[in-house]
Amino acid sequence: MAAFRKGLNETGYVEGRNVAIEFRWAEGRYDRLPAMATELAQRRVTVMVAAGGTAPALAARKASATIPIVFSGGDDPVAQGLVASLGRPGGNVTGVTLFGSELMAKRVELLHEFLPKAGTIAVLVSADAPADAVYVKEARWPRFSDSASLWRPVA
Repeated sequence: MAAFRKGLNETGYVEGRNVAIEFRWAEGRYDRLPAMATELAQRRVTVMVAAGGTAPALAARKASATIPIVFSGGDDPVAQGLVASLGRPGGNVTGVTLFGSELMAKRVELLHEFLPKAGTIAVLVSADAPADAVYVKEARWPRFSDSASLWRPVA
């Protein structure tokens, strides 16, 4: 939040002087996101910042087709249905992504190069985060003929 406020300050927005920030925290409970986004849309906020992945951005987009929405994180926003294209997002949604899942196979490849005898590679994800399933899918690097036997859910 400090970096967010600093960025606002650098562009002339100072909380309490010329901008008000209303925070909502889902605390990992993704089922709360739609109601939170709807409440903010009903308050007619000027812009919604949907941080923390695809789920908050999707909830915000569903809550309003007119309020500008800026997202950060998450996976491919085109594949997730957030924007029409990367070059021309269209609609009221724009943002940034690190394409984390697209790099997952490369991470596994590098791990395999560094530790060729590793029998198990763990990927820690949240079962409640819809985008995390993509990380698991992408981590099953095709060059590992036995990768299917290495992947199993852990309770």
